[in-house]
Amino acid sequence: MKKQHLLLYLYLISGIIITQHLSAQNTLQKEFRGVWVATVENIDWPSQKNLSAAEQQKEFIKLLDHFKALHFNAIVFQVRPSADAFYLSKYEPWSAYLNGTSNKKPSPYYDPLAFMIEETHKRGMEFHAWLNPYRAMVNFKEYHANPYKLFYEKPEWFVNYGKNKYFNPGLPEVRQYTNNIVADIVQNYDIDAIHFDDYFYPYKIAKEIFPDQEAFKVHGGDFYPNRIDDWRRHNVNLIIKELRATIKSIKPWVQFGISPFGVWRNKDKDAKGSDTQAGQTNYDDLYADILFWLENKWLDYIVPQAYWHIGFDKADYSKIIEWWHLNNHNTNLYIGQATYRLNSNKSKQWKAKSPTEIEKQLELNYSFSNIKGSVFFSAKSFFSNPLNINNRLKNHYYQHPVLPPSITMSGLPPEPVSELAFVKKKSKSIEIQWQSLPENKEKEAVKFIVFIFKKGESVNINSSANIIGLTGVHHFYISKKDLKKGDVIVVQSV
Repeated sequence: MKKQHLLLYLYLISGIIITQHLSAQNTLQKEFRGVWVATVENIDWPSQKNLSAAEQQKEFIKLLDHFKALHFNAIVFQVRPSADAFYLSKYEPWSAYLNGTSNKKPSPYYDPLAFMIEETHKRGMEFHAWLNPYRAMVNFKEYHANPYKLFYEKPEWFVNYGKNKYFNPGLPEVRQYTNNIVADIVQNYDIDAIHFDDYFYPYKIAKEIFPDQEAFKVHGGDFYPNRIDDWRRHNVNLIIKELRATIKSIKPWVQFGISPFGVWRNKDKDAKGSDTQAGQTNYDDLYADILFWLENKWLDYIVPQAYWHIGFDKADYSKIIEWWHLNNHNTNLYIGQATYRLNSNKSKQWKAKSPTEIEKQLELNYSFSNIKGSVFFSAKSFFSNPLNINNRLKNHYYQHPVLPPSITMSGLPPEPVSELAFVKKKSKSIEIQWQSLPENKEKEAVKFIVFIFKKGESVNINSSANIIGLTGVHHFYISKKDLKKGDVIVVQSV
């Protein structure tokens, strides 16, 4: 897209110059700053079962505002922790983690996913819908809520392994069902991405065999009878390829991202692997051949969970992220950071106060050109604020709002804003408003960047340091202490 830097008009109000700026393809710094919001076992939201709809909404608004203030730009929210839903699903019951009992809708009724997406987008942040593809029920032996009817209608679809119940990945019907689940979400909700984490085939349990031998006999094809591991990897390859096709056939702009376990394969098993000694790996134990997916361009982004410290002998953080930097195959690469381990008694590295392990890791991340951001696990760790990580992030790494990285797509540039003006003054802030209503809906902006340039400073919309806001609505509040006579305000549609 051709760069355009046309200032449409200037006018003076109370000594502050407001600039209406044409949309542009700029070279602003872009960085993914995401946080996982886990709903399984009420890890992050809602804080407990049986909250009223108003209490649930209040908690989510508080969570969003907290991360917005820290200049995060994405929420990765677990909408399907197992075979259940935090939204109005055609196929699966309301989650027991939402209202205490499976298939009990919110009261008074609202659709949590629609509400959360709207509120997230208002703040100029992305909403990534996080799903588990195969986990069907956690602690199934202890489950006493309303039973999931599909367990009785299609018992052949499920296997029990350890404490959990899983969809059998080897069945074509299960792959189709999973595609239906994803298609339902993509079609009906304005999400920015579908996101899977590290749970494909489950982590192996000592002395317990995953019970898929019958499916292997029926569906193993040329893999049967001696190549069950290759068959399992083939099953996961198929669902990843199919899901990408499903998502892109409905909404090509919706991203598909995966957050795998941090190690693809150890070097002692494969020369292409990392210099690690991980006890389990994606390829050999979870049957997730991430490298193959990246080579085939099936993903829009990848977030390896590098949850170890720098210098750990079996899985050194620095060696792991360098391996991903060299093997991302031009897919957007973000790193999964273990904020939850800060101040942990498990190792002195995570208790170190200055700099913290997270700060050391971020500094290392920034030294690799292919690493374009981070996702932190999980939201609640930022509310306990171990080692004052909130201020450390905002003051030293996330000082200014930024856009997340984009994916390559054809499309029309958004129309510029119009009627930009001051409208209200409050005791500590001033509100500006603008319009953005193009005749062609394909050119409607979904976010706006607000810049301030000091008196006499040249207007440069490629300067991230001048950004004071990123929003998804048509107004913005500017602190009076940030405004001086002669300052220039620029609003850019993106």
